Amino acid sequence: MNLILNVVCEHADFYVVEKPAELSFHSEDGPGFVVLAERQFNEKLYAVHRLDKVTSGLIILARNKSAAATFTELFAQHSIDKFYLAITDSKPKKKQGWVKGDMA
Repeated sequence: MNLILNVVCEHADFYVVEKPAELSFHSEDGPGFVVLAERQFNEKLYAVHRLDKVTSGLIILARNKSAAATFTELFAQHSIDKFYLAITDSKPKKKQGWVKGDMA
């Protein structure tokens, strides 16, 4: 797969990278998101959270073990907030998850 991942932010300790929908986070039938990022950046990266295969969004990938440990702790303490936005052209057929706010 020759997919080029879009880097939103590059820092000495981490990247923020867009994960496209339908790209598996973990390697399944081919290289997953983390493996593709490691190949693109030519370095070992550490996932500190994940997104489901069908979900697109921003992922933080730590560039070293120390940064990974710090991010893991921040997520565990809920010091980092995750936000999800669902965009659809129709109302879901069955109730799944939690929808806050109005849905037409």
